[in-house]
Amino acid sequence: MAGNRVFAAGIGSTNVDLLYTGLAALPNEGEEVYSDGFSVQLGGGVPATLLLLSKLGVPVKIVTELGDDLFSRFARAQFSAHGAEPVNLYAGGEIPLNISSCLITAHDRSFVSFGHGSPRADVQAQQTAWEACNGAKVVLMQPGGFLPVYEKLKAQGATVVFDCGWSEDLSLETYRPYLELADYYTPNQKEACRLTNTSTPQAAAKVLARYFDRVLVKLDHDGCLGLENGEMFTVAPVQFGKAVDSTGAGDAFSSGFMYGLYHGYPFADCLLLGNITGGKCVSAVGCLGASLAEEELLARFREEKEKHRV
Repeated sequence: MAGNRVFAAGIGSTNVDLLYTGLAALPNEGEEVYSDGFSVQLGGGVPATLLLLSKLGVPVKIVTELGDDLFSRFARAQFSAHGAEPVNLYAGGEIPLNISSCLITAHDRSFVSFGHGSPRADVQAQQTAWEACNGAKVVLMQPGGFLPVYEKLKAQGATVVFDCGWSEDLSLETYRPYLELADYYTPNQKEACRLTNTSTPQAAAKVLARYFDRVLVKLDHDGCLGLENGEMFTVAPVQFGKAVDSTGAGDAFSSGFMYGLYHGYPFADCLLLGNITGGKCVSAVGCLGASLAEEELLARFREEKEKHRV
């Protein structure tokens, strides 16, 4: 299969976001406020990252759960609009998606969410996921019941990128099997510090270097920290005008980063590609509100490389 690895893959829940924008303040209990704007979009996670990666010209296979409910029908239409046909693991009658109401003020975001977090992984689901993802060149891995599938994909030669997001139980011990399996881990600075029990992204990067030859920590509006061959460096952020909404910025970063891995770019260039796609994302509301085609990404990449040439 090594010579036929022509796609990226991932297993993860589909998320639908109800986005309330332009709120002057969040309501207290018993109160009602009206937002200036509203939209319904596919939310973050594996499907969003892979859809953004698909727009960059990389073939993808998305393994997720979709039902017959209103939100699943919306998600199917969105996948179709992006030219994707996901592999469905779900056959029940409930709502298998994660649904989030995102309340966005000028200062930050708040969420109310429903869902299981990740797809349920029985034996049949694991087999279906393995058959769909086998042969992938790059795989996006999230926590859940599919670790045996990721182990088989890694053994077959896939590059594995781990993204667990924030949770209260972030620790080296909790996520050790994933850290030991992955080739890359993509935390933001809050996640990295929580997982490593450190107080700075630089200290967190040094701990993560026990697991990875190349370490990255996303620094939000300050760009991305990298550590390679014992050398620590920062890749500057990339802006596309005023930042409007940070929802999905991490997923967008992963799409650019994985584009770089897929095409064999050096590590620092992969971080820059991630900063470009992440920077584009925050210029509009929602995970898929603003994205780049491959030619746009590469044009901005060349521009940024020239700008920072020493």
